[in-house]
Amino acid sequence: MEKTGHSGTLDPKVTGNLLVCIERATRLVKSQQSAGKEYVCVVRFHSNTTENRFSKALEKLTGAVYQRPPLISAVKRQLRIRTIYKSKVIEYDDQRNLGVFWVSCEAGTYIRTLCVHLGLLLGIGAHMQELRRVRSGALGESDNMVTMHDVLDAQWMLDNLGDESYLRRVIMPLEALLVNYKRIIVKDSAVNAVCYGAKLLLPGILRFSSDIELGNQVVVVSTKGEAIAIAHAQMTTAQMATCDHGVAAKTKRVIMERDTYPRRWGLGPKASEKKKMVAEGKLDKYGRVNEHTPSEWKNNYKDFSNVEAVQPNADENFLPSASVQGSDAESKKATVTNEPVQSTESLVHFSKEEQKAIKKAAKEEKKRKRTEMESNDDKAERSEVKKSKKHKSDKDKSEKKDKVKSEKKSKKEKI
Repeated sequence: MEKTGHSGTLDPKVTGNLLVCIERATRLVKSQQSAGKEYVCVVRFHSNTTENRFSKALEKLTGAVYQRPPLISAVKRQLRIRTIYKSKVIEYDDQRNLGVFWVSCEAGTYIRTLCVHLGLLLGIGAHMQELRRVRSGALGESDNMVTMHDVLDAQWMLDNLGDESYLRRVIMPLEALLVNYKRIIVKDSAVNAVCYGAKLLLPGILRFSSDIELGNQVVVVSTKGEAIAIAHAQMTTAQMATCDHGVAAKTKRVIMERDTYPRRWGLGPKASEKKKMVAEGKLDKYGRVNEHTPSEWKNNYKDFSNVEAVQPNADENFLPSASVQGSDAESKKATVTNEPVQSTESLVHFSKEEQKAIKKAAKEEKKRKRTEMESNDDKAERSEVKKSKKHKSDKDKSEKKDKVKSEKKSKKEKI
């Protein structure tokens, strides 16, 4: 085993749920660490109070609260804001001044500090007696929680008896952490492309959840139920159902290893023709035009690899996103020459000389701006130095005058 990771440390006097991720599942550790946590806490008050007052004080500490980590903690002790989502009193014992409460909170919340704040609100002081984490991220106490002894026993059964059933119960598949996400099921031919970081396009989708909204985090799943990646939805469910092309989701974190499924891109008619021409020497090894390239290919083939994305300016005329891809090069030309875009029907392909000229113009413009800024800075600096020198000379003159006056006065007094 090469990689392991966990979903958040358990401090002293704390027991309960701790997710331990193994191998590929470590790619999901970040999302589980930032997910919410739930605790059941026993708090000891330093004096008598009532259950009603305890409940009201706990209710006040809901929402965003300031916290400084306690002395015994794994992080730097600086003031920070954490969110308490829900909390409720379970029990209060008048005889022993002990209270039990449940709390659902943001990751990084210190319940030890929350207990101290409870005591301050009630005006009697309090500290944490005992704490148990009952849920961490997607999994809780009732979701197949096991001890380290279970892991040891399961490994012993596998090594000595060849029985892996116990180990399979102890170690769950990583998909168990993703059951709360909305899903997009993709074709087998699209899986490897997503594993290489490609955006998920509509032709590669088979099925999807019914309530996906724009920007939602979704899990991309294969037809066998294997998690491929976590992605951000670029379309709603309604748009996916009605459109026939476009980007449906952008990959955020790839989970599946590359080449688990066969590579199925680059098999279209144009790509096949290009590969054939490279093999025949009509294109160079990178698929670029050379002296043997037929004129028909030069006229009809559009090379999108040389066109770079341009940041739109406020004074430029840009079409909606569906048409931007075809007008990027013209927009780039317009930014250099300060002219509006005239034609949006076809993509202009720059020659190498034109590209060099554009880069040169951009560099010169950058250099001019830099020199202008430096000259302005130098002017400001020189004026400040001049002012300071003048102020110093005036001060020296006044000091000399005062000195001469004091000397004359002292002479007169002596006489």
